[in-house]
Amino acid sequence: MEITWYGQSCFRLTERGSASVVTDPFDHKVAGYGALKLKSDIVTISHNAPGHNFVNGVKGYKHLLDGPGEYEVGGVFITGVRTNGKNQTGQLRNTLYVFDYDGITIAHLGDLREVPSRSQVDALGEVNIALVPVGGGGGLSAARAAEVVGVLEPKLVVPMHYATPDGKLSLDPLEKFIKEMGLGALEAEDSLKITKSSLPDDTRVVVLEYQIK
Repeated sequence: MEITWYGQSCFRLTERGSASVVTDPFDHKVAGYGALKLKSDIVTISHNAPGHNFVNGVKGYKHLLDGPGEYEVGGVFITGVRTNGKNQTGQLRNTLYVFDYDGITIAHLGDLREVPSRSQVDALGEVNIALVPVGGGGGLSAARAAEVVGVLEPKLVVPMHYATPDGKLSLDPLEKFIKEMGLGALEAEDSLKITKSSLPDDTRVVVLEYQIK
């Protein structure tokens, strides 16, 4: 399967023979980057904010998921779990999604801002690949992000939601998270192509280059 990052918290997940997913599409007038012109079968929204819920940036989708539950669409099994305390209407404000593509599990943590509880971790199940906010703002700080990685123990970690030259939001740079993980500089890749057999034995951080500028 292939994971492509478009900036902020927006990714496109694709696998031949399965439904495609776009996560947290953003309004470029708010988030920066270029305007999204994506196509997918499924759109997921972690919470209702212009940097995460701009469905007009995605064409052709037939399924919009914006809350917790268990779903099966086009061969993809999806689990949504609420996190993050309560908003003004008393509802939990963030939804984590785990996408199961024929045994490869990808967790998109949305605007997670606290370490998940044991019950939430259990609900997520095994996570092979974690898409993790690392730049603060409405999401995890670098230190909290590193703690979450330790709790989830994924094979691959893809940072998101951090300061970039084209992003407009006030976020911390990626380097803070890289330092918290005890790593040196990492070279960005255009996309992440992965199979079940190619997952590493130990947790590895993969930095992606955003594709909308």
